[in-house]
Amino acid sequence: MKKGVITLIVVLVTLLANAQTGLKKVYNEDIDPIEQIDQAIVRAKFEGKFVICQVGGNWCPWCLRFADFIVNDTTISKVINENFAYIHVNYNPRKSGDETQQQQATALMKRLNNCGRFGFPVLVVLDEDGKVIHIQDSSFLEEGQSYNQKKVQRFFKNWTPQAVKN
Repeated sequence: MKKGVITLIVVLVTLLANAQTGLKKVYNEDIDPIEQIDQAIVRAKFEGKFVICQVGGNWCPWCLRFADFIVNDTTISKVINENFAYIHVNYNPRKSGDETQQQQATALMKRLNNCGRFGFPVLVVLDEDGKVIHIQDSSFLEEGQSYNQKKVQRFFKNWTPQAVKN
């Protein structure tokens, strides 16, 4: 009996772990996040868009869920494509990295107005000049084990360049 229960627990834990890792990893851990942001600002300014930084990491299941959610919702992905340079900015809050990674993490939080205080993922809206104009705590967009389509869509529509400038 004990062996059967232990086997069942191991199977369930394995299934849950696989469900978490089944999502596409979208954060590039090998690039400088400040350079990534600066390049997105240049692109956004050229295209008349704002930048949205989805700050988090491949270590964060909710970050990967959000990335998957917006890609698979055609209404939301259309709003994003038309109005934003959308980037996944890697941040590792743990102190396990080398000194360069720790310095990058500190500089990133300074650059994005300490957005990590809201948890992850956190969405940071930058205007065409790279100024932080909004930080969105993504927990307000959640529903169950995913996200609420209407809330997410409302967030993106309320922070388009047209909505902000009118």
